[in-house]
Amino acid sequence: MNFATAFNIVLVEPRIPQNTGSIARLCGATDSILHLVRPLGFTIDDKHLKRAGLDYWEFVRIQYWDSLDDFLDHTAENRLFLFTTKTTRPYTACDFTPGDFLVFGPETRGLPESLLDWYAPQCATLPMSNPNIRSLNLAMSTAIVLYEALRQQHL
Repeated sequence: MNFATAFNIVLVEPRIPQNTGSIARLCGATDSILHLVRPLGFTIDDKHLKRAGLDYWEFVRIQYWDSLDDFLDHTAENRLFLFTTKTTRPYTACDFTPGDFLVFGPETRGLPESLLDWYAPQCATLPMSNPNIRSLNLAMSTAIVLYEALRQQHL
């Protein structure tokens, strides 16, 4: 797979199959590559996962990684953007380029603090004005960020 010419969506230990199915469909529609970092909170043959992706699975490029360390060992650090509620830098302040890896954590807890600390300059958030809302849905967040990256490329 040529990771350098497409945007790369990375889901670290996703827990909800419907989110992953929707994101897979998004990746297929935008010719982005979906990276799934194990352990997953479901099996790949999960009916909810398949239903959310509908009949588009054959058009989705998927790369599986055994662990977060495995993924990081094979990825250029300067191409990573990590998304979290634990920063104030908005995603619109990022300069995205094809080949970048847009990294999202598990729905239940987000990315590990140690990772966010290590890559602090590469962290971004989706601003929310209501302090009563902790976060946005993973599939929605991924779509917002990916379409901003595509917009920056005039696509």
